[in-house]
Parts: sequence; structure tokens; C-alpha cells
Amino acid sequence: QVHLVESGGGLVQAGGSARLSCAASGSIFRINSMGWYRQVPGKQRELVAVIPSSGSTNYSGSVKGRFTISRDNAKNMVYLQMNSLKPEDTAVYYCNAAIQTYYSAQNYWGQGTQVTVSS
Repeated sequence: QVHLVESGGGLVQAGGSARLSCAASGSIFRINSMGWYRQVPGKQRELVAVIPSSGSTNYSGSVKGRFTISRDNAKNMVYLQMNSLKPEDTAVYYCNAAIQTYYSAQNYWGQGTQVTVSS
């Protein structure tokens, strides 16, 4: 009953920027941690950035200094600002959230949005 929907993916030139958005909807009591992961074919899904309810942030070493994660608790949204994009950033980006509903706590995933960085 909780849904996460990503948007903002597309084709970007190397060195360019993109902003991903993820909206959570449903019977949400509290969103604890939110994050962005990415995956390329044949590889495991990897953490890109995470922002818990404390507001602290953690980034993968490969994106640190280039990407910025933020959240809007009032809107149940999380964002990923991506700057200085590189071809190796090409992947399907997934929104993830640890959400406490009125009945249980669950880990949810969005459907993913493709980001392609051209050289």
C-alpha cells in the first residue's frame, strides 16, 4: 500500500547535471531512512547515498563531492542532485525508503529511473 515513484532520469552529457526525485505515498506514519541506489546489468545494486531521519548524509566514495541527497519530510520526498556526471554513472537509479506504517515497518523500493551519461 506504500508506493515509491522516481522521476528525473534521462540522457545527460558528461559533465552535466540531473536531479532525481522520489515521492512516497500511502499509509505512512514515519519515514526513517531514505536513499538512492543504482544498478547496471550484471552488477549488484549499490548504495549511492542515504539520508536517515537525523538528517545526516552518507555517500558512496565514487559520487562524494558530486552528488547531493536531500529530503522533504512534509512532502515525503527525497532528491538526488547529480553534478559533474560521468559515463560510469550510467545506471538505473532506485529510490529506497525504510517506512513505518500504522501496522508495520518495511523497506520499500521504487521502480527505478534510467540515467544515461554520454561521453
